[in-house]
Amino acid sequence: MSVHTRYRSTVVDGLSIFYREAGAADAPVLLLLHGFPSSSRMFEPLLDRLADRFRLIAPDYPGFGHSDTPDPQAFPYTFDRIAATMSSFAAAVGADDYLLYVQDYGGPVGFRMALADPGRLRGIVVQNAVAHDTGLGPLWATRRAFWEDRAGHETAIRENILSLAATRTRHVGNDPATERYDPDLWVDEHAFLSRPGQIEVQLDLMYDYRTNVASYPVWQEWLRRTRPPLLVVWGRHDTSFEISEPAAYRTDVPEAEVHLLDGGHFVLDTRADEVAALVRTFAGRILEAKRSGHNVSRES
Repeated sequence: MSVHTRYRSTVVDGLSIFYREAGAADAPVLLLLHGFPSSSRMFEPLLDRLADRFRLIAPDYPGFGHSDTPDPQAFPYTFDRIAATMSSFAAAVGADDYLLYVQDYGGPVGFRMALADPGRLRGIVVQNAVAHDTGLGPLWATRRAFWEDRAGHETAIRENILSLAATRTRHVGNDPATERYDPDLWVDEHAFLSRPGQIEVQLDLMYDYRTNVASYPVWQEWLRRTRPPLLVVWGRHDTSFEISEPAAYRTDVPEAEVHLLDGGHFVLDTRADEVAALVRTFAGRILEAKRSGHNVSRES
């Protein structure tokens, strides 16, 4: 099949939101929510591999990629605000129901969307995104200090999240097979972080990340109570998040399907074929259960 990704923008809440889309307009929707400091571009490998079966929609958040970057004085860069914008975006592009695919920052955005409007959710794919405090690794010590004293730790947090070295580490982690990683991955992201106004945007979001940690117990309770169809694909060489996090999801949702893959924080960098195959099987099972009227979350 010849796959043609469409590069589009739509106005949401007065902002131009850029998104990548592939697949038939009437196919089941896979809504792809990216991480930091990436954009919808991180999902190009899945758009290439899954467009024969799904309508894949990958937006850039406000302040990221090719979407508008409003002034932080006028637009609060919080996860609540971004989740609200993404919910409005989903409605604007006709995604009445969807399978969520969340990575890194996509986790807190996606969980907010799921809890706010659970009737639209068909299942969740988690790729290196955290919903448990134990999942935050040693790198988060600097970030926790920043939450306690923003002014006193701003210099340290800039090096921790915004430097070229930190951007590279997010991709490679502790993977010894560094030759598998295209350096353009982190060079391009660092160029994005170096754009005017980006420092303020990213510092505001990192400061607001503390609200995600405070929300973890709520998300865990929701997972345990509703037990949504859940697939966890995890790059084992991630140094941002702990390797214990996939098992924590399974504690909340015993039926969860969990796979540790030989990749990093952005596991699509090196394992796109494996991830695509897992998503295809997982989503196919959900769609078949929907057609037959079964509740896949409790019968997997």
